[in-house]
Amino acid sequence: MTPEQMRDASLLELFGLEAEAQTQVLSAGLMALERSPTQADQLEACMRAAHSLKGAARIVGIDAGVSVAHVMEDCLVAAQEGRLLLRPEHIDALLQGTDLLMRIATPGDMAAATAVAPFLEQMARLLDPTAQAAAGRHLAPPTQTPAPALPTPTVAEPAPAPADPSVEPGPRRSAGEGGERVLRVTADRLNSLLDLSSKSLVETQRLKPYLATLQRLKRMHGQGLRALDGLKAQLDSGGQSPEVLEALAQTQSMLVETQQILAQQAADLDEFGWQASQRAQLLYDTALACRMRPFADVLTGQGRMVRDLGRSLGKQVRLQIDGEKTQVDREVLEKLDAPLTHLLRNAVDHGIEAPEQRLRAGKPEAGEIRLRASHQAGLLVLELTDDGAGIDLERLRRSIVARALSPAETVAQMSEEELLSFLFLPGFSLRDQVTEVSGRGVGLDAVQHMVRNLRGAIALSHTPGQGCRFHIEVPLTLSVVRSLVVEVGGEAYAFPLVHIERTLDVPAEAIVQIEGRQHFWHEDRHIGLVAASQLLNRPPAQGERSSLRVVVIREHDQLYGVAVERLVGERVLVVMPLDPRLGKVQDISSGALLDDGSVVLIIDVEDLLRSVEKLLTTGRLERIERGAQGPGQARKRVLVVDDSLTVRELQRKLLGNRGYEVAVAVDGMDGWNALRSDPFDLLITDIDMPRMDGIELVTLVRRDNRLQSLPVMVVSYKDREEDRRRGLDAGADYYLAKASFHDDALLDAVVELIGEAQG
Repeated sequence: MTPEQMRDASLLELFGLEAEAQTQVLSAGLMALERSPTQADQLEACMRAAHSLKGAARIVGIDAGVSVAHVMEDCLVAAQEGRLLLRPEHIDALLQGTDLLMRIATPGDMAAATAVAPFLEQMARLLDPTAQAAAGRHLAPPTQTPAPALPTPTVAEPAPAPADPSVEPGPRRSAGEGGERVLRVTADRLNSLLDLSSKSLVETQRLKPYLATLQRLKRMHGQGLRALDGLKAQLDSGGQSPEVLEALAQTQSMLVETQQILAQQAADLDEFGWQASQRAQLLYDTALACRMRPFADVLTGQGRMVRDLGRSLGKQVRLQIDGEKTQVDREVLEKLDAPLTHLLRNAVDHGIEAPEQRLRAGKPEAGEIRLRASHQAGLLVLELTDDGAGIDLERLRRSIVARALSPAETVAQMSEEELLSFLFLPGFSLRDQVTEVSGRGVGLDAVQHMVRNLRGAIALSHTPGQGCRFHIEVPLTLSVVRSLVVEVGGEAYAFPLVHIERTLDVPAEAIVQIEGRQHFWHEDRHIGLVAASQLLNRPPAQGERSSLRVVVIREHDQLYGVAVERLVGERVLVVMPLDPRLGKVQDISSGALLDDGSVVLIIDVEDLLRSVEKLLTTGRLERIERGAQGPGQARKRVLVVDDSLTVRELQRKLLGNRGYEVAVAVDGMDGWNALRSDPFDLLITDIDMPRMDGIELVTLVRRDNRLQSLPVMVVSYKDREEDRRRGLDAGADYYLAKASFHDDALLDAVVELIGEAQG
């Protein structure tokens, strides 16, 4: 590439940056002028932006850009001078010109040149005859001496900004923040810098044990000196030889000197550690700040999108934004762009009514969508509201029934919250016909999925006739996560706080078991209980426990209690992604380092809950023992298979009170899956059950080499001799009729077959 070509390439790149900044000014200003066509500061800002682009395009030799910017400038000057009142059609055309200028500045957009002539013709029709003639002259590339141009744009030169803060454009790559110089740094380098700074912050914490050791040695020396003083006093009174006393005095002197050295070294190490930790914290905070951007970054073009979509649907819609300067991690901002765009489009299409409907309802003709961003407890909280009609719950009920998602009688009894949850299902839409905007069923489920990928949550509420409200909470940064660190199987794990409802100490006597699942009650809520040790494949805790440490996590309106060994405490952890060669590690999202340099794994809560559901479905969820059993105290396990809830619970309680560990299954298939998954000392089964009856189950057990020796008892309502014979012929060891069923009969039979609960 020749020096001249390199210069041209550099100028084109600068023109692209200038175009990006100035078109943002134009978009924001033109939408403000649509509401107030004579607003002087906005007219001035837009005119200067068009003038700047005209001069920049002339410098780099892009004649099409000169023509488009010039005719836009003419229109805006006419509006400034009062010769033209900007109407919606003028704003439409000027916004089209803004888009066209950005396309012209984009390398490789070959179709942009063909759109210039139609645009100039459109502008000519909108302007007065004098302006039309001027616009006609611009159809051909200018050949006269160029008008005075602005200086060549530079990366650090800020573009003019409108004075109205409500339409402040998003941050521009071509502008410095607060007049500071701006450098381009890749995201990978920022991530690397943050990773190194977080590790240095952790490394400074490793000095603490050494300081503690020095302090302990200092105390030991003090104790030694005091002991020597006592010994010397005893020897002095006993008339020991001068040599012995001299040796003791020298030893005492050495200990004093050593203690002084230790004291000085401890003080120096303490000072060094403090300074190192301060520098490391400052380095980390600075590196993290480099990743943070104002929330306005994700809003670029959103106001324009809302306006254009509203006009295409025959609606007047205004987007009001609060909290534009809220700082958020740039990675979070990038991932918020798509869900916010969808929610805004959804609000315009589904929420805001047509102007005539709004007038009939006593509302202003123009609808309003408000997006508010704020910080709250380490989270970015977004609230998106509209003043539309809200959601037609009766229509929603009909749609749920029509799609066979739930019976009509059930739907009729559902709460508003339960009904709204259907809107987040894949493929669900209230649109009867597919349009360019909606009706394809790719909607709130996709938004929810994207928010969850950010370790966040989304909730929907509405007020009939007054609009909808989406509440979104996501971390301010994906680089750090506020977590509760717990201990499971002797190892540290972290639950992100965004998923935690509360922590509890649950007394052992408060735990009940129904249908093979353990539960407890808290504040009139029924909460299922699972062991973190089983989910994470860690050994269960040993030792007697009068209560369980439980972390209560929320998934939508469902609460789950996860029993852990110990609550270590809340920590702000620097996220360290797992090596991609590991693939997806079940139930784990990432790792981090604790203050002492040890590793903690961060729980993927959604994945963890899927593991819970899988264990429940396969009947493999283990019971949490209220107290660990010592050597030689292992309890014998009994599997009860019966399709009657009453019979299952009765047998479970009888056997459990006798000391046996009892698992239950709802039919033969469920029981067969349980037998293949876990070891048992006895099988108790009914005969008549759905999917697989007791005879089939016993037959399968006797055919399985691993289970052939398993004792089997049949407990059935059928008391005929042929029924007994069928059960015993299939391989059962004992047949007990429910008609003669009573406590002693069942327990005596179990003891006869496998002995007492603890052998």
